[in-house]
Amino acid sequence: MSVILKANAVSRQFKIGDGSVVNALQGVDLEVESGQLVCLRGRSGSGKTTLINILGALDKPDEGTVIFDGKDITALSPSQQDSLRRHDMAFVFQSVALMSTMTAFENVEFALRLAGVPLSQRKQRARDCLTRVGLEKRMTHRPGELSGGEQQRVAIARAVSHKPKIIFADEPTAALDTPTGLAVMKLFRDFITAEGLTIVMTTHDETMMELADKVYALEDGKLV
Repeated sequence: MSVILKANAVSRQFKIGDGSVVNALQGVDLEVESGQLVCLRGRSGSGKTTLINILGALDKPDEGTVIFDGKDITALSPSQQDSLRRHDMAFVFQSVALMSTMTAFENVEFALRLAGVPLSQRKQRARDCLTRVGLEKRMTHRPGELSGGEQQRVAIARAVSHKPKIIFADEPTAALDTPTGLAVMKLFRDFITAEGLTIVMTTHDETMMELADKVYALEDGKLV
């Protein structure tokens, strides 16, 4: 397997109200191989979300570089980063972030539209992805009519729909009970096998970490 994502000496600082500085990340180095499920673990405030935001080009480090698919993404312009996220990356959040007024099908189809997928392909791909996550009978339901686990399945279908190279998932199972969380993790593994995806996720759940190929532990902004 080849390395698809690499962080080199990544540091990030934030100023807080009293003018003091918090070192959210301090010289982080990590590698992610293509086709892996990698977990970032750590307590709240350890730097997990800051790191995943930088790896996913949602934020820039103060120091260091991130190389994705052979390209230094920290050197890209905002519009280039937007294009990168739209086509080669996808995100799954704890809050699922679905459009409440859209059905499950419309949420997935809308993501395909944003990615520039032709209309002739969008509807079938949306159906295929929702069927793959077991929601073939729930496509016309809005998020408010779905359980938490079903909403997360829609979010996963939306994330994989445009065939990204990597998915970043921030605490995707935190709001779910253990059986539902494990079902989500199984979906991740199935998509890695079927679509050649790479997945980087944050979690503090030991049960979910057992299903990862590699686990990086963060403490006070440093890998330990």
